[in-house]
Amino acid sequence: MDTEGDRRDPALRELLDRLPREPGVYLLKGHAGEILYVGKAKSLHARVRSYFSRAPADSRAFVPLLEQIVGDIETIVTRNEKEALLLENNLIKQHKPRFNVMLRDDKSYLVLRLDPAADYPRLEVTRRIRDDGARYFGPYHSATACRQTLRLVNRHFQLRTCSDRTMQGRRRPCLQHQIGRCPAPCVFPVDREQYQQQVRDVTLFLRGRGAELIAELEQRMQRAAAALEFERAARLRDQIAALRSTQLSQQVVGEALVDQDVVGFHREGDQVEVVVLQVREGKLVGRRPYSFGEQEFPDDEVLSGFVAGYYGLDREGGGDAARVPARLLLPLQIEDMEAKRQWLADLRGAAVEILVPRRGERRKLLELALQNARSNFATRRQHEADAEEALAKLQQRLRLARIPRRIECFDISSIQGDLVVASMAVLVDGEPARKSYRHFTIRSEQKDDFASMYEVLSRRLRRARDGSWPPPDLLVVDGGKGQLSMAQAALRDVGLPEGEAPDVVALAKERPEAGATEKRRPERVFLPHVKDPLVLRPHSAELFLLTRVRDEAHRFAITHHKKLRRRRTLRSGLDDIPGIGAKRRQALLRALGSLKGIREASVDELAAVPGMTRRAAEAVAAYLRAPPEE
Repeated sequence: MDTEGDRRDPALRELLDRLPREPGVYLLKGHAGEILYVGKAKSLHARVRSYFSRAPADSRAFVPLLEQIVGDIETIVTRNEKEALLLENNLIKQHKPRFNVMLRDDKSYLVLRLDPAADYPRLEVTRRIRDDGARYFGPYHSATACRQTLRLVNRHFQLRTCSDRTMQGRRRPCLQHQIGRCPAPCVFPVDREQYQQQVRDVTLFLRGRGAELIAELEQRMQRAAAALEFERAARLRDQIAALRSTQLSQQVVGEALVDQDVVGFHREGDQVEVVVLQVREGKLVGRRPYSFGEQEFPDDEVLSGFVAGYYGLDREGGGDAARVPARLLLPLQIEDMEAKRQWLADLRGAAVEILVPRRGERRKLLELALQNARSNFATRRQHEADAEEALAKLQQRLRLARIPRRIECFDISSIQGDLVVASMAVLVDGEPARKSYRHFTIRSEQKDDFASMYEVLSRRLRRARDGSWPPPDLLVVDGGKGQLSMAQAALRDVGLPEGEAPDVVALAKERPEAGATEKRRPERVFLPHVKDPLVLRPHSAELFLLTRVRDEAHRFAITHHKKLRRRRTLRSGLDDIPGIGAKRRQALLRALGSLKGIREASVDELAAVPGMTRRAAEAVAAYLRAPPEE
């Protein structure tokens, strides 16, 4: 079947038919020749054509626009998917296309730089990674953590700390030499091989290879002692003790000695937080948080782009082999996992595992990383700025009269028309205001959802009109056009003063077609006086706000409903007992706690409850312990 039969541009349709079927990279270009998107594929023909089908499976926001904005498609064939991955990321770095994931943090983290080719190398702090042959360690998420590591190295390893310019102009040793922390190569002839040994030790230490370094230092200490170099052996002994003390302060998080990075991922709308836990030899030695905004791409694509950027594809000068561990734990599957694994193995020079753990110790490590990502999102993000931006997007997308500072959502909950209750959840400046949540008991005899919604909204809006409750900026009802009509009727009948009437919308899930196997059900927003519902982009800030307040209202209603059912169960269990009225029922529940406690109590314990008699206690025991009727 020709899925491109209705395409406006015949030349583009012909180009799609001629696409190669080999793996490679494709560049979608606009009518002016600008590069809009760069992607890779195992089969260029199948992947690119899928964007232009009548019902594309890709949910990204820009895909439906491609028919209008793409003027040309360029393809580059590669030998395999790994080559396509490398080429794709190089082209993204070069052209910075409009629709590609560009995971750039809003700040530059500190790193430690060590250049082995320098004249007596030193460890220095910098913010930029260059392709200069030096080794970079980090990044460190805070200046304090970076400086502490630098001080630790300067205390236990004898590397110079002065700059190249200072070293060249110095005529006598500094204080660092006098306290035994620098051999003073600026003044004295220092054995270059011994100095390079210190450089190699520092490299092992910063890579988290503490056990390997200590084993090597112990061998040197024994050789020094055997050669009667007791002063040197004593220095090595003190260095070993200091390193062991440092290792003891590190948190043990796993039994396996495999070096691994554990990636935690958390998102709220288009705001994403990623935390990488560095586990070396079973110990947690580092934690690196990253915050990204305006990421409406699917989770797996954001995570894949982050892995590429973190290990060097998006960094100037390529990857850093020193940072690639033997195992990488991810919270979810990514499409190009095998290509990423091969690339990381080449970068490391040894095999690399990429796993998505489901159980066991690895899953516990992943849960720790996920917890860190959630915590970091809650404590480090600029929530006020994020909320302001999300509210402005919601106002623009739904064409609201004002920024919805106070959003209220109403949900009706019942069991086959019985125990009908309504709940109201509230967001103030994008955050749940739980003290303002309310339950409503339906008073009218007509118990259908539409009449219940009308009653609840009328009561809520009258309180806003009377000034007893603050007026909302946006009312969200859980449902479709019918519920929206009830909300509009309540708003009209209450008659709020001019300028105080809130905007109102309805939020509903798409009903799956008969026989459909697609599990994804997009959210639809119904607006007043608009025939067709609005489908919001997945992972957008505006969709996150609406679904958050709707889910809060639903959770609040269900929780209240469960309490009502428990209370009714207790009452119905005691209502039919002869001689047990409301006061005795309350006294029994207060004294024994629950229906189970009453059933398990002896006759003497029942009779001891205030207000009970021996005869009433025997009636309760006989009724509750009688076998059920068949």
